[in-house]
Amino acid sequence: MKKQLEYLHLHKRLNKYSNILMMQKKTTIKDIANVLKITPSAVSRALHNHPRISDKTKKAVKKVALELNYQPNQLASALRSGRSNLVGIVVPRTNSYFFSSVVESIEEELNKEGYNVIITQSNESYDKECRNIEALLQTQVDGIIASLANETIIFDHYERIKEKGIPLILYDRGENDIGVDYIGIDDYQSSHIVVDHLVAQGCKRIAHIAGYSHTRIYKNRIRGYIDALLKHNIPIVDSLLLESNLTLKDGRAKTKQLLELPKLPDAIYASGDYAALGALQVLQENGIRVPQDVALVGFSDEPFTSLISPAISTVYQHNNKIGKLVAQQFLLRIKDKNWKPKLNKIILDAELIVRESSKKKK
Repeated sequence: MKKQLEYLHLHKRLNKYSNILMMQKKTTIKDIANVLKITPSAVSRALHNHPRISDKTKKAVKKVALELNYQPNQLASALRSGRSNLVGIVVPRTNSYFFSSVVESIEEELNKEGYNVIITQSNESYDKECRNIEALLQTQVDGIIASLANETIIFDHYERIKEKGIPLILYDRGENDIGVDYIGIDDYQSSHIVVDHLVAQGCKRIAHIAGYSHTRIYKNRIRGYIDALLKHNIPIVDSLLLESNLTLKDGRAKTKQLLELPKLPDAIYASGDYAALGALQVLQENGIRVPQDVALVGFSDEPFTSLISPAISTVYQHNNKIGKLVAQQFLLRIKDKNWKPKLNKIILDAELIVRESSKKKK
């Protein structure tokens, strides 16, 4: 009987405060305290499972919080505790399978440790990347994980993160001299693997649709491409090396440019799968057979590469492993901010997936 009366009184107070809160923007800890006739500090401790708060009070607080649709103020909590349990992630493009799968692996690992992620997209823009970083800093994130936009050649916004003592991990793009942890693949060696394969198929005039050389990974792939050609005694032809943003549109435009040359290439190595898809479209539209006339290799192993005809050979970047390693490195840094080991640079071996688009020799 006593419990029933307590429930009725609680229910009446809830109805009263629910009506009042309908006019407010957000429920606060004070509102919950008013309903239960206890102090706001007791509510706060109950919500955080403080051992000195009884199970009965914890249960009542959580019930009222649910009824009043209480949402904790993450920013206020971060300011009080010095920890938000939020990690900011910056990706150049969300439509890339590589970036989306890396982020998925990062989130999975961090969620296990109680962290949530905020994902932002630079869309390959330096200005937007700077704005994203500023927004993440204002949100009081505990760390930032980023891959640089194609336009980024100035790193002041990343230096600001370091100055604030916030862990910064770069992945895929970002092997620059910023002085932070980095996880990626061996981009230089990946080009050797591609060129070696194409030469083995009998190709001697290999074009490279590259990313912009001011970005370290694409610079390394270009160096690898040139050195691999020299290794096979194949002359370097400037008109066969074309830098771009590696979009499908760029792949089409650069392939049309290659078709205007007096002599066609017998292979195209694109440093991104969307550019490779654009190249394939243009070649097929012009009656050029792939791989018989022109072999084709992409980069990143986007899902569509195995579904179209001919299926596109591509470089696999160990997406999930990179994501897992990035998350683990962040956790090492955040668990002990006084831990100052040598900066960690993890370089994974790339893997060439050979499909029909580059198999000239059966």
